[in-house]
Amino acid sequence: MLCLLAACLLPPLAIAAKQTVCTITINSADEQKVFRRFLPADKYEFVELVERKRSDWLASACQAKVACDVLVISGHYGEGNEFFSDVMENHESLPIAELERVSCSDSCPSLFANLKEVYLFGCDTLNPHAQHTTSAEIVRSFVREGRTQADAARLAQQLIAQRGESSRDRMRLVFKDVPVIYGFSSAAPVGPVAAGSLTRFFQTSGAGEVGKGRASGGLLRQFSAQGLAAARGMTAGDSLAATRQDVCMFADDRLSEAQRLDGIHELLQRPTAESRMLLDRIERSTAALDAATRQQPEVAQALERIARDTDARKRYLAFARDADEPQTRSRMIHIAHALGWLSREERRDELVRMFTEMLERKTILGTEVDLACRVNKEHELDGALDEAALPSGRAEDVAHSAVRACMGNAQAHARTLKGLIGPDEDVRIAQTYLRHRPIADTQELRAVTAAIAAMPGSEAQARALDVLARHYVSDRESVDTLKQLFAKTRSWPVQNAIAGVLIRADPRTITGADLLRTLREYRLKSSPQDNMVDALIQRLQLS
Repeated sequence: MLCLLAACLLPPLAIAAKQTVCTITINSADEQKVFRRFLPADKYEFVELVERKRSDWLASACQAKVACDVLVISGHYGEGNEFFSDVMENHESLPIAELERVSCSDSCPSLFANLKEVYLFGCDTLNPHAQHTTSAEIVRSFVREGRTQADAARLAQQLIAQRGESSRDRMRLVFKDVPVIYGFSSAAPVGPVAAGSLTRFFQTSGAGEVGKGRASGGLLRQFSAQGLAAARGMTAGDSLAATRQDVCMFADDRLSEAQRLDGIHELLQRPTAESRMLLDRIERSTAALDAATRQQPEVAQALERIARDTDARKRYLAFARDADEPQTRSRMIHIAHALGWLSREERRDELVRMFTEMLERKTILGTEVDLACRVNKEHELDGALDEAALPSGRAEDVAHSAVRACMGNAQAHARTLKGLIGPDEDVRIAQTYLRHRPIADTQELRAVTAAIAAMPGSEAQARALDVLARHYVSDRESVDTLKQLFAKTRSWPVQNAIAGVLIRADPRTITGADLLRTLREYRLKSSPQDNMVDALIQRLQLS
């Protein structure tokens, strides 16, 4: 009797309290609906964190002091480390960087503090493979720092295991101490398929396995064909705890810019291979330092301490000059300038050296042409490569010309434009170049249009016309040339590409019944419907 009386006087048991299921629905709502259908309302309360057309919906949830026991995230997940939607009207997204900020900062202590389970319905969310792969440059850096070749190779493999930032490791970092994180090691099933598997799981196992903080064998078996995996959030004694500490140094919004710079300095004093693995984060942090921030006394002092560290500078620049990829080398050069290790003139010299070495190679890729034009966007390097020589006995091809053209060389510009009427690879290189340096001269545009029109009808000609479509054609002579080509060609892709140029052209140059008559009379009968030709005809009919 006394026991019964005591039980009546006790407060409600924790077991009777509802668990909060937070949902973040970026793309499909199929998975969320199944959870709502099978989890009883007297035991589970649902909160959708996404507020449509509100970019700060996560901050709004933090301000409301929402505390999640279970979290379900539905969305596409890709190389950008971001959940996103393929639905046109859905503009919401969830970068992992934002989850890192919430996890590492004290700005939202309640949201994930009670989490027992996380369900990640997105591709590769628990992929164990490193996103940053090891390379010969890391091994070489350890050798430069005094290691034997064997030790260097071993250290490189160890570093990639600790710092490669696989999707699985990033999720474990974000959801620290969470007992169970579910996600997919490769491609995830689409929403309706995932909903079907979830339905079968609930029908066989019931809701009793949700929110218990234990990996469900039944759920893993139900999704075994799709590669569902389970992991545990990082703990204080985890082998990757040091990695989390470094990542949080960049993500913690409680740190001042001066404190973050001191953290970057400490990182740069380690073997350079470690800072290389965190290059993206260092780059974002230094890029955020505007002129006003740099003038703050504590920030200026932190930058001065870095600038005076000659040993770290020497190791860093040696690594940059030895980088396998020009893209990496260029980024490291710009970071060195931002940290005060290179003056403006020294940065220019480093970039000129890099592109000179590039020109000495037999093969240059389209990505490297893109890099050259992006680096010289403000024309600071114009003329710098005019004296750079090719290896003896080899004529300058389109790719080498394009790099020089990105540096403002007029003769190289002309040679690059000739690539538009060359083989497929030359067309692609010229296309890359013209994305950065579009043709502005009317006479030059006429000449290029005429040269393209003289090409034999082929995929290369259609691709060259696609390049032309990026220009706002306002010259009637060029339009007439394209009209004549439309009537002459026997290639539907070429006709479609011509229409693509004209539909983007100055409307004043494509008016008149003559063009409309040509399109109707000479369009190839085998052309599919709903293409550029149809769209151009419709526009002309309405004008």
